[in-house]
Amino acid sequence: MRDERGRSPDPEPVGRALDQLKRMIAPETPLAEAQAVWAAVVGDRIAGVTEVAEEVDGVLYVDCREAVWSQELTLMEPRIRDNLDSAMKSPGPREIRFRTIS
Repeated sequence: MRDERGRSPDPEPVGRALDQLKRMIAPETPLAEAQAVWAAVVGDRIAGVTEVAEEVDGVLYVDCREAVWSQELTLMEPRIRDNLDSAMKSPGPREIRFRTIS
């Protein structure tokens, strides 16, 4: 679309366009919302060793690459849950369970 002087708008950065597309096509579920904000809530280091896997009846299950991460994050669960709840538009999970994948 051109403006009143016949100029085309500046191109949009690909990253921004992809972020908009992801928001448009993401399902509106508690799981999808938690997955979308997970890295921002826990940081890159924890996000790199975890994956938000499923949500069942208000319980969010997060898979961890190593047992030590499952144990450590279980101790941090109340703080992570509070931060996740603050970051989500809908109410966050009532509980987060961390499990080790092999």
